[in-house]
Amino acid sequence: MSAKQIVKAFYDLDLIKDEGVLNHYHKDCKLEWNSSKGFKTLDFKGLENMLKDLKDSFISFKPRLSHLLEDGNMVTARYTIYVTAIERPEKEDPLAHFITIWEVKDGKLYKGYEISQLADDSSESLNSYAEIKV
Repeated sequence: MSAKQIVKAFYDLDLIKDEGVLNHYHKDCKLEWNSSKGFKTLDFKGLENMLKDLKDSFISFKPRLSHLLEDGNMVTARYTIYVTAIERPEKEDPLAHFITIWEVKDGKLYKGYEISQLADDSSESLNSYAEIKV
């Protein structure tokens, strides 16, 4: 599989419901994340712990891609995360917008550089999603 196909396969998952999510991360992975709450670095264990915490708050946690660009083993993804909260199981809401640059190594997500911003209610920010072909 190409690096783009590997990254797309990851973002096609429901990150809470799909049990094999961690199999997409390289054991030596590192994610550097600039969020609205500040900067953090997560390794494999940190990502595993974050996924466990998300499972306590959400029924589903689904990325929807708008852009996926490949340059060798580097792939840039632009997407919005949609969630279904435990408190509101009948409603799916946008949580945050992301841009992540992934380096793919050994067929897995190896190094990530991510920025995110909480989603707002503007329809313009949510209407740019289409089927991504690889």
